[in-house]
Amino acid sequence: MPGPVQSIERAAAILRLLAASSGRLGVGEIASSLGLARGTAHGILRTLERVGFVEQDGGTGKYQLGAALLHLGTSYLDVNELRSRAINWADALASRSGEAVRIGTLLDGKVLVVHHVFRPDDTLQALDVGSLLPLHATALGKALLAHDANAAASIRDTELESYCRRTITDPRLLARAATRVRENGWAAEVEELSIGEAGIAAPIRGYGGLVVGAIGISGAVERICDTGRAPEPRLVAFVRDAARAVSRDLGGSRW
Repeated sequence: MPGPVQSIERAAAILRLLAASSGRLGVGEIASSLGLARGTAHGILRTLERVGFVEQDGGTGKYQLGAALLHLGTSYLDVNELRSRAINWADALASRSGEAVRIGTLLDGKVLVVHHVFRPDDTLQALDVGSLLPLHATALGKALLAHDANAAASIRDTELESYCRRTITDPRLLARAATRVRENGWAAEVEELSIGEAGIAAPIRGYGGLVVGAIGISGAVERICDTGRAPEPRLVAFVRDAARAVSRDLGGSRW
């Protein structure tokens, strides 16, 4: 029986390392972490870049997972599986936060709401399952946009609709917001889709750390945000806890 192919094993190790990293990594960092010669690591990275599995930042020269690999991860995960794994955690998040909870995935440049838990009170609410939300004006959308290079590229070439005065319609500002999402691990919206409404969301990761969806809460600004209109830290923590829990159930054990 043929033995393992060393170059494939090394490529897989590089992809796992990038998936586990909270930011981009340079060739030297990757080579040192995996015990590879710098030239070997660079050659593998160039090959992975050509097939879209990694992307190199033009400014820093560092690498991150590429859109082609992210789409493979998304196609691997059936939406029904995402819903079934997340239902209990979504219910718990609604109970802890006192707010409505939505879970979304990317679909044709929008956020498809695949699960919705009503705010746990007696107010009249409409079910959003099946709704399509804009990427640039929602916390769910930003959490997904920040981890999908193809979606980010499509946004750059599109005239972004303004829903409220605070909606981000400048692609450069949206790119900066996406960078903050990747750095912080969560996204927010404050009166960007609807006046008086705010939201917080965090990415859901599947096997290998690939982002396959997002979970978030939404509600009145005065409940979601503090007096300075910044999201309440305890609510951010609740959302991130829920995202990690769903991620663990989907095989993203590091999250």
